[in-house]
Amino acid sequence: MAKRKKIVPAGYGKTFRASHQMARISPFKARPVIDLIRGKGVEDAITLMEFEPRRAASMIKKVLRSALANASNDLDVNLKSLVVVDARVDGAGLLNGRRRWQPRAMGRAFPIMKRMSHISITLGEPISSQTAASAGTKE
Repeated sequence: MAKRKKIVPAGYGKTFRASHQMARISPFKARPVIDLIRGKGVEDAITLMEFEPRRAASMIKKVLRSALANASNDLDVNLKSLVVVDARVDGAGLLNGRRRWQPRAMGRAFPIMKRMSHISITLGEPISSQTAASAGTKE
């Protein structure tokens, strides 16, 4: 299987990623929550997730803080200027495959589908703030 290329969005310098693989929540329930933070600043996104009542918010907040921690390892980055560039929830495999079955009418059996998700968040520093910060250090 070919390795996927890293996509760096236009208009952003350095990017920092974090992901939660096999999160035990359906992607259909997590996608409306992650749509709230896409394109927002990191501090605004964390605040939104703290007050969001849905269960996916706590998982997304952990991934967001992990991406922020990844960015804090780079001393050249202004953490307050980071923006949520890409936030996605992709479907993962089913929990325990399809080992459990739900009895239905006329002797039929339907699989119990316990869906899981891959939550991934990419933070980026806008180029305008990056060039302004570097221009200030040169003088």
